[in-house]
Amino acid sequence: MKNAAPARPAEWLSGVPIKPRWQAHPLLSKLLLLVAAIMTALVIAVPLDVYQQFAFGSVTVIAALWIRRSIAGQIGVMLLVVLSVTASLRYMFWRLSNTLDFDHLLDGILGWGLVLAELYALTILLLGYVQTTMPLKRRPLPLPADIGTWPTIDVFIPTYNEPLSVVRATVLAAQSMDWPSGRLRVHLLDDGRREEFRVFSQAAGAIYLTRPDNSHAKAGNLNAALARTQGEFVVIFDCDHVPTRSFLQLTLGAFLQDKKLAMLQTPHVFYSPDPFERNLNTFRVVPNEGELFYGLVQDGNDLWNAAFFCGSCAVLRRKALLEVGGIAVETVTEDAHTSLKMSRKGYNMAYLAIPQAAGLATESLSAHIGQRIRWARGMAQIFRIDNPFLGRGLTWGQRLCYANAMLHFFYGLPRLVFLTAPLAYLFFGAQIFQASGVMVLTFALPHILLSIATNSRLQGQFRHSFWNEVYETVLAWYISWPVLLALISPKLGKFNVTAKGGIVKENYYDWRMGSPYLVLLLLNLAGLAAGAWRLLAGDGSAATVVINLAWSLYNITIASAAVFVANEASQMRSTPRVNAMLPATIHLPNGRTLVCETRDLSTDGVSLALPAETSVKLGEKFNIALSSSSFETVLPGTVVSEGSVIGIEFAALTVTQQRELAQITFSRADAWLGEWGRSTIDAPLTSLRNVLSFGGANLLRLSLGKGFGMPVKLRRDASLPNKP
Repeated sequence: MKNAAPARPAEWLSGVPIKPRWQAHPLLSKLLLLVAAIMTALVIAVPLDVYQQFAFGSVTVIAALWIRRSIAGQIGVMLLVVLSVTASLRYMFWRLSNTLDFDHLLDGILGWGLVLAELYALTILLLGYVQTTMPLKRRPLPLPADIGTWPTIDVFIPTYNEPLSVVRATVLAAQSMDWPSGRLRVHLLDDGRREEFRVFSQAAGAIYLTRPDNSHAKAGNLNAALARTQGEFVVIFDCDHVPTRSFLQLTLGAFLQDKKLAMLQTPHVFYSPDPFERNLNTFRVVPNEGELFYGLVQDGNDLWNAAFFCGSCAVLRRKALLEVGGIAVETVTEDAHTSLKMSRKGYNMAYLAIPQAAGLATESLSAHIGQRIRWARGMAQIFRIDNPFLGRGLTWGQRLCYANAMLHFFYGLPRLVFLTAPLAYLFFGAQIFQASGVMVLTFALPHILLSIATNSRLQGQFRHSFWNEVYETVLAWYISWPVLLALISPKLGKFNVTAKGGIVKENYYDWRMGSPYLVLLLLNLAGLAAGAWRLLAGDGSAATVVINLAWSLYNITIASAAVFVANEASQMRSTPRVNAMLPATIHLPNGRTLVCETRDLSTDGVSLALPAETSVKLGEKFNIALSSSSFETVLPGTVVSEGSVIGIEFAALTVTQQRELAQITFSRADAWLGEWGRSTIDAPLTSLRNVLSFGGANLLRLSLGKGFGMPVKLRRDASLPNKP
């Protein structure tokens, strides 16, 4: 059945048409598509000998490099995608038609395992191009001038086992959002049923809600609150995601102009490093794995009306939510599943790529992996019980975007295959490619190089080349089994809460988490030794041995980096600080004042840069006036560190003072804009150099018996400026 895309206001497209103009003529569009399909099929399938294929691959790679440097904008992107798709499909056609004639059972088993992993990777590559080639880049829509027409809002902040120190700022900042006070109600949903949370809510003026049990975890908590509230719209923040004051004014205008809009998602931004960034020392140098999703993928989904709810920092229309039975409880990724249900009902989804809230990243690798296991299991559950390719209500664009989001988490087993594939030949002499080494290179290199160049152009602001290999290697072992179990029996597994606000008291190596990567590293090192012996003994084709040795060397580099992700660096602050330079004034007890500037702030304290040739004493107490463009607060503090930049610890603050502190730190409308997309633009060779030097340095440490020390610092490419 053909599904027509729901009508969407033209101004939402921000100048980017969903359909080219030539598609207004159905016959012409079908003819053009047929011609393009025939030409593509010919290019993909035409047989070439090794010299002709080498020439073809060289021309396409050189053309791609020229396009990447010389043709800006969407035209350059589309040309790169066409070249990459052509090279990749040509490679896969050759693989399936010329390299699978196996002579032995072991060769066949291992060979088919590798080609299935490659088919999965190709599928994800192609679906990724569909998602990200034309991001929508939506702009906010204005609210009516008449405030009396603005809708009523219920803000839900669910919590279970997080400390009050984490939750407090979120509640106070939510209350400070710019919205008519009589139309905004903030609810703290405490599934931990804690007395101190009730007392805080009462003092802060928030509505405290509990329920008698914890059925269906977060989804059940939200649904229980949904049944006890009446606001036209529901806004959901995880308890550590602190919103800015402008959140509602930037997001609600879209709902008032499109009555079919059911959900609008904003980015998840983190002001503390995740375990990868902290343990590998890449915070604010290499984009984290979430930046690609919120910086590009969701924007690409938005073009196809397939952006989905991510559990926090989002607005939902109550009517649409109730129509699908509330937040989905059938899977442990209740957020994405809820979006899928609303999409099937014909509602519109939206994504606004302007950071309007920020939260805490996971503190430890084990917590991070646990969170990703839940996401992977939940997406596999949805794929199993509510497959986007089946059932009514979705356009083909929506089906492909939802499918890619779910299939992405199946990468565990293919990644493990790629990390061990060269060992089949190096250890056992298994011929998993029934082709010469030279022929493999002439087909595989254009496919690999063009996909790297194209994805670097598409994703360069939000992901650096090769680092995703490290991320996926670390997670691959842990998500493979939960995903397979969820496919077999979707009811297996339970919702696990991601702890926030903890501390890591000292550096240590998490052997339980790191042992799989150590095994992979040792296996590839053994394979390297076996390959060197084959090369010296003349056992097998020299080209084949060299290719497998190079592949194994790369795997060793990636595994070496992955090993050190489990090297947990200390994190002593339970309330991480946010970099901010704001005017400040110290009021000393003797009546003097010092005009200063903040360097960073948290809910517990502030760092201040003193004027030249001034100082204060350790332990001295005074009041600090902090100000932004439109607000000022005065807070008591004590000096806890000396120097040109001093550390101040706040005294016990009243609820009013805590609210004022939240307003001047986390709640500023521009609080997180400087934290978004600020990494150096990707240069594949620089990224490869960083990954290789990082993995090599860690491997050298191990070989010298220096153990698991802190990682090396990455180099930036000075020729590539930060995004302004």
